[in-house]
Amino acid sequence: MTLALFVISLIIFGVLAWRESPLWHWGVAALVIGLLSRLDVGGSGLALDGGFGGLLLALVPGAVLLLLSVEAIRKPVLTRPVYGAVKSILPKVSKTEQDALDAGTIGWDAELFSGRPDWSKLTDIRPLTLTAEEQAFIDGPTNEVCAMIDDWDTRNNRADLSPEVWQFLKDKGFLGMLIAKEYGGLGFGAQAQSMIVSKISSRSVAAGITVMVPNSLGPGELLEKYGTQSQKDKYLGRLAKGLEVPCFALTGVHSGSDAGGMRDIGIVTKGNYQGAEVLGIRLSWDKRYITLAPIATLVGLAFILKDPDNLLGKGEEIGITLALVPRDHPGVEIGRRHFPARQAFMNGPTRGTDVFIPMDFLIGGVDRAGQGWRMLMECLSTGRAISLPAIGTTSIKQALRVSSAYARIRRQFGIPVGIMEGVAEPLGEMVKRAYTYEASRRLTASMVDEGQRPAVISALLKYRTTEAMRESVDDAFDIHGGRAIQDGPGNYLFGGYMATPVAITVEGANILTRTLMTFAQGVLRAHPFLYKEIAAAQNPDKAAGLDQFDIAFGGHTKFMLRNIAASFVHGVSNGAFASAPAQSEMGHWYRKMHRYSQDFALVADWTTVVLGGALKRKQKISGRMADILGELYLMSAVLKRFEEEGRLVEDRELVDAIMADRIAAMERTFGEVFANFPNGLLANAMRFLCFPLGRHARPASDRVNYRFVRAVLRPGAFRDRLTTGVFVSMDPDDVTGVLEDGLLKVTEAEEIEARFIKAARKGVIERRLDRDAIADAVAAGVLNENEAGIMRAADEATDRVVKVDDFAADELAAEHRAAE
Repeated sequence: MTLALFVISLIIFGVLAWRESPLWHWGVAALVIGLLSRLDVGGSGLALDGGFGGLLLALVPGAVLLLLSVEAIRKPVLTRPVYGAVKSILPKVSKTEQDALDAGTIGWDAELFSGRPDWSKLTDIRPLTLTAEEQAFIDGPTNEVCAMIDDWDTRNNRADLSPEVWQFLKDKGFLGMLIAKEYGGLGFGAQAQSMIVSKISSRSVAAGITVMVPNSLGPGELLEKYGTQSQKDKYLGRLAKGLEVPCFALTGVHSGSDAGGMRDIGIVTKGNYQGAEVLGIRLSWDKRYITLAPIATLVGLAFILKDPDNLLGKGEEIGITLALVPRDHPGVEIGRRHFPARQAFMNGPTRGTDVFIPMDFLIGGVDRAGQGWRMLMECLSTGRAISLPAIGTTSIKQALRVSSAYARIRRQFGIPVGIMEGVAEPLGEMVKRAYTYEASRRLTASMVDEGQRPAVISALLKYRTTEAMRESVDDAFDIHGGRAIQDGPGNYLFGGYMATPVAITVEGANILTRTLMTFAQGVLRAHPFLYKEIAAAQNPDKAAGLDQFDIAFGGHTKFMLRNIAASFVHGVSNGAFASAPAQSEMGHWYRKMHRYSQDFALVADWTTVVLGGALKRKQKISGRMADILGELYLMSAVLKRFEEEGRLVEDRELVDAIMADRIAAMERTFGEVFANFPNGLLANAMRFLCFPLGRHARPASDRVNYRFVRAVLRPGAFRDRLTTGVFVSMDPDDVTGVLEDGLLKVTEAEEIEARFIKAARKGVIERRLDRDAIADAVAAGVLNENEAGIMRAADEATDRVVKVDDFAADELAAEHRAAE
């Protein structure tokens, strides 16, 4: 009877937790269970076990819960003490953090944090959508400028784009893609901007960055969203036509991600401007790493504004403020050029000392003074979702495109190197990355086009995509071997390789983005109740704060109890009772995602509650939690892409492999969190609740991965789909066109080549430099003349592909290049 009552109690309390039942339900249940626990069923009927006193004792828990369900009793007895205790535990939110949190929006990330994702929130996000005008621009001017770009000339000879490319970019509106048509811009959406930057970057990362920056975090976007009407009328049209070139200066010599610690200060005062005394700002700044600064005509500045005499009526400490200063304004200094990773995009410092600027230079005017950080974060949450993911994704796809062609064309030991298992292993990973990160790029851009500002997702995607870019470029170098490391006009990998550290570093260095920002800010913003509890704890009105906290704390308690019950049930059942969209072929993967989202919700919640204000210091755990969130997001994107592309049969196995890999990686990361959690008891409790039967996920098998490799080594729809959006040339004289031409010719000669090799192995013919083996094969009857022509064309194409650049002894010396 005791065991049966214990099991019944667990079931009842589990159901109450799963349903997030109100407190009085728990009280009634506890009363009933307490009553049943004291009943003794004997031959004479029901009797009290332990007497009336024992019954009263058994009813105490239920009575306490019922009393606490009454607000007038709960607040002074429970909520007030807890409220006082958690004030010192919950992480503090600074002004800049508050602005960052308020700037972004939450969407699908909140569903993942909730532990019970509403799949309609994912499936209802618009698919990849372009207008006819946007598609025509990609097919027309974008392809044209890609064909114009010579990356070797750009990064080695000029350290700059050619004048023709610069003029084309300005004339065609590439620098004003986000500016509305009413001001002369293209008015393109996020998806189009992302795809245009992607295609250009597949040709030259330096050119991609040049186009990206004015359309990302720059004066154009800031003016469009926050500028006064006079500022818009004055500058947007000129920016759209390339008559003005903008830069935006945020990073200082002594401040980067910690913008609140910048030393660039402006003081509100009166001064002389254009012959009259006006109210303005005496401003000093020292900025570096500013893209486009060396050629900018308009310098956007972020600085801390102070008003010691309260001339603006906003107090003495106004905060981070933004200004737009013409380059030719007295006191503006553009320093000597930086040379980041030997990349050709313009980058450099800017400085100014005691520069007086009128209030009209403030972006948005006086009304926007002190709102600069929020303005920047709102722009960054969208710009970061477009820019670096576009460059990272196209680098991943381009690395696959060229590596798959080279691995099929290049032969060793009488076979294409791509079919060798050692080469096929990294090539298979490149295939999966290409599908995954294109899926995440288009999903995130679609969110922006819907009006979302996905701050957490954009940060997550930036660091995951650029890290995957690093892995794919490294894999491409391994596959190409010596062909990759010999730089010159024919090297199509080196520019991207050199640019990888730039992508890793900018717009929030990946180390900080992963370990400090993504999870720490994500849990504050996307957790259902934590942000409300922190807001209540920081409310200066203690009475109002207590009321807010009572509601939030009650909801949080229900959320935590539900997580416990749901995580255990999903763990025991392996997600069998989890949800999935109706009529989906991938239902089992959706259910597994639901299960791991539930585990993430529990671990994220407990991690935040236990670590509290120490969360920012426990960056290894925070980074691992960011990795788990990243896996969930990538899986979401992959499933959505598969659905939107019509559930292609030829992609089904690839999607299965990606999902298996991501789940195996996620389980491993959960294990690392548990192993390093500072509280061993809670770590074991989380391990038991999330994985009661252990962790058993396995990545895709070698056999499955090998099938993808064999498919991508051939020209066709599968290879094209994996590398969609990159610039493709079929010109055999083009740096990458030589690969496409060679792949077609080698594939055409495949069956002929097989007979040729068989004859060579039998000794009928011999390949040697002093003989024409193809002519010998014709003479021996192995090939006919037509087949010999096909074979010879394939051989010649192969020679062009494997050829590397060389130089005269003094040709690379700086003095020689200067003389030219």
